[in-house]
Amino acid sequence: MANMSLVKNPMPSQEPDVRNKNFDEVALGYTEEQALDEAQRCLNCKNKPCMTGCPVMVHIPEFIAEVAKGNFEAAYQIISATSALPAVCGRVCPQESQCEKYCVRGKKGEPVAIGRLERFVADWHNAHTCELPPKPTPNGHRVAVVGSGPAGLTCAGDLARKGYDVTVFEALHLAGGVLVYGIPEFRLPKSIVQKEVDGLKALGVTIATNTVVGRTISVDELMEEQGFEAVFIGSGAGLPMFMNIPGVNYRGVYSANEFLTRINLMKAYREGSDTPIQHPKKVAVVGGGNVAMDAARCAKRLGAEVYIVYRRGMEELPARKEEVEHAEEEGIIFKTLCNPVEIFADENDDVTKIRCIRMELGEPDASGRRRPIEVPGSEFDLDVDCVIMSLGTSPNPLIKDTTKGLEINKKGGIVVNEDGLTSKENVYAGGDAVTGAATVILAMGAGKTAARAIDEQLSKK
Repeated sequence: MANMSLVKNPMPSQEPDVRNKNFDEVALGYTEEQALDEAQRCLNCKNKPCMTGCPVMVHIPEFIAEVAKGNFEAAYQIISATSALPAVCGRVCPQESQCEKYCVRGKKGEPVAIGRLERFVADWHNAHTCELPPKPTPNGHRVAVVGSGPAGLTCAGDLARKGYDVTVFEALHLAGGVLVYGIPEFRLPKSIVQKEVDGLKALGVTIATNTVVGRTISVDELMEEQGFEAVFIGSGAGLPMFMNIPGVNYRGVYSANEFLTRINLMKAYREGSDTPIQHPKKVAVVGGGNVAMDAARCAKRLGAEVYIVYRRGMEELPARKEEVEHAEEEGIIFKTLCNPVEIFADENDDVTKIRCIRMELGEPDASGRRRPIEVPGSEFDLDVDCVIMSLGTSPNPLIKDTTKGLEINKKGGIVVNEDGLTSKENVYAGGDAVTGAATVILAMGAGKTAARAIDEQLSKK
């Protein structure tokens, strides 16, 4: 009989006062006993409402049913039939606003912990299975993928399984895109990402690192000179935004992108690292999304006192609830309903403080959220030696500027149709390069859509 508990099993994790001093993974994952117990909470609904919230359409009730029976490898095979990155998704997907949002269990209690079960299954597979997937029979078609983030890796994996000769071009020295440069080790260990990349290589995918498409080689050259029949652009959104206030050019002002890349990709927190990073004493992180939480929690692990400065209230924070809770537990100080107006520095241009003004919430704006309004005369100063701007990112204009006939919208995103096809023949795009900064799973969904469309187009030849 199914477990009728209305409360999901808690996830074991490091203690806050221990984890805020190291970069080891915070959440430790379910034990087999916990996974079996949690899986038995699933009602195995016939109409599968949870699947409607999954951008890659994982067969959720089916994989959970296998977990409940102890068939963990069978559960993994069900997930991996539609998801190229199960160990990643189980850790960083916002399940609470996707699959778990539609779980029937959630109507009278807590939804089934779908993400935690996905993580358990993927980790079990990685720990117990050394067998590489068989290489598919080549079909004679070649496809180039620009960017090795979640959109690019998903598109590459789906096409490789159908026999396509796929080459992924990555600007950095390591594959993974935002998964390796943007998400900290304590949320997503890089060994997990590498395992997923190695799985794609086993399928025959070629990864060409240190290749900046738009500079090293153009999209047109990939097709006209290199012989690729289609190109998928999944180059992400890596261009950071800054506030238009005095002082943003002082030393000690970072974009969250730069700060996280130095820490996550270059391991600047390690003693003797070749890549320098300031070890600040007091930090203000401006913004309230998941990236702001990541930057704040990294700064805390460098030994700093950290403030989150956000112009709306705690209820309006766009970050995942779990990330906010973890940040609070680790000692991050939230300065909500505050907005920076100026950054100050000493005679050497090193940041010394940030001036903020208090805000109050007015009528809803176009986004539906209540608009923050300045409270006159309420300015105050925070003594800090580092300011991290986490205000969002937009797509880098490099590919747009070097690819003729590629239509771009006013926010810098590549314009595509419902199949991911751009205004240029046989050139597709998806993920943050199209939408601006969004979630890993939405990028994966876009990669799947484009892979399906590319296959339909090239299989006619």
